[in-house]
Amino acid sequence: MTLRLFDTEARALREFVPLAPGHASVYLCGATVQGEPHIGHVRSGVAFDVLRRWLLAHDYDVAFVRNVTDIDDKILNKAAEAGRPWWEWAATYERSFSWAYDQLGVLAPSAEPRATGHVTQMVELMARLIDAGHAYAAAGDVYFDVRSYPGYGALSGHKLDDVHQGESAAEGKRDPRDFTLWKAEKPGEPSWPTPWGRGRPGWHLECSAMAEAYLGAAFDIHCGGLDLVFPHHENELAQSRAAGDGFAQYWLHNGWVTMGGEKMSKSLGNVLSVPNVLKRVRPQELRFYLGGAHYRSMLEYSDHALDVAAETYRGIEAFVLKTQERAGEVPVGKWTAEFAAALDDDLGVPKALAEIHGRQREGNRALAAGDLESAVAIAGQVRAMMGILGVDPLDPHWVSGAGDGSALHDALDVLVRANLEARQQAKADKDWATADKIRDRLASAGIEVTDTPNGPEWAVQTNHNEAGQ
Repeated sequence: MTLRLFDTEARALREFVPLAPGHASVYLCGATVQGEPHIGHVRSGVAFDVLRRWLLAHDYDVAFVRNVTDIDDKILNKAAEAGRPWWEWAATYERSFSWAYDQLGVLAPSAEPRATGHVTQMVELMARLIDAGHAYAAAGDVYFDVRSYPGYGALSGHKLDDVHQGESAAEGKRDPRDFTLWKAEKPGEPSWPTPWGRGRPGWHLECSAMAEAYLGAAFDIHCGGLDLVFPHHENELAQSRAAGDGFAQYWLHNGWVTMGGEKMSKSLGNVLSVPNVLKRVRPQELRFYLGGAHYRSMLEYSDHALDVAAETYRGIEAFVLKTQERAGEVPVGKWTAEFAAALDDDLGVPKALAEIHGRQREGNRALAAGDLESAVAIAGQVRAMMGILGVDPLDPHWVSGAGDGSALHDALDVLVRANLEARQQAKADKDWATADKIRDRLASAGIEVTDTPNGPEWAVQTNHNEAGQ
């Protein structure tokens, strides 16, 4: 495996060389659980799940940490507006995010730490920074002294004179470019004790403390959305390295999901919640859509693009299922060299999908020719490659995730087979009108019938208009 990843800090492709051979440590900035997850929120989960699966497929021992930010101004404000306890609000939407990740087949993280559970580690980190001259306390707040760290701006490329933290002015801050590590206690807000007074953590401090707690002072890869490069990741890097930690060796950032060219966000009001989108397509189809573009590219959402992706997925699925129906079993095979080359080149999913589509076409030709041995081999390759992308049609997650879908398919098979037997008998009796009538009736119900050397086969049409769409 010669995996090359685009490192934001280096601004170049770099060969992935882990700190410990055979082990990969990855930290992904997870959700700030302030509300229902939309598809822009979960894109990073899908994108870096592919990275994780590719490492696992090459026998890496992967420690994958995805945090939960459960204390934040937005959480406190929204909970207060709703008249609910802040901790209940956070817990409610943490469950919503967990549900969304699971629906999309994102592997559960090795650990999923909450910010509120790691205040001790945050206090320790602040003490180290103060002792080293990189942070200071003022009026109950604690700030990072940006000018004390010469490497500030290395990740984002920001010049120090142009830095704006997006924080309100505060008494005691020595320089407006300094950022908040700890916020002094306010009436009605949760707080924790520290040597500098009661208060609550700043956002940037949380991730540095949790990453070190679970992955050590230095780890391999830090992931997150492009919108986090500055100030969040820049500040994480500065405070961790100022404290003496090596911190992340590679920085990976995924592009946004956009609408009308703008980043999808609650403030813009252009939100598509995961539950609502899943009323339009199945979970595996939504995952296929979100993961189909290169992770660093912007993904411009439209209903049409989602529908095209879903139909494309159903075409791949139909080939695998049809092969299984005719051959009885399709074991997972091995990905192709072309697929591996695409993923090794900075997780190039579009090129990987092109390889899958090529194998799908070849497999369908084998099925049409009655060459089941070749069809099974190709379908096994397709399963292996789709599995790395998290959307293997025969993965138990999707089968079980369909609820009683298997039972419904079996019931439908009984009904369709009865019609096909009646059609075969009509053809044997040379009653062509009845045979055509049966076929047309099945077609109107979205059932595609294919006459093969082994008898008629059926499948649900991938382009059939579904109810409610």
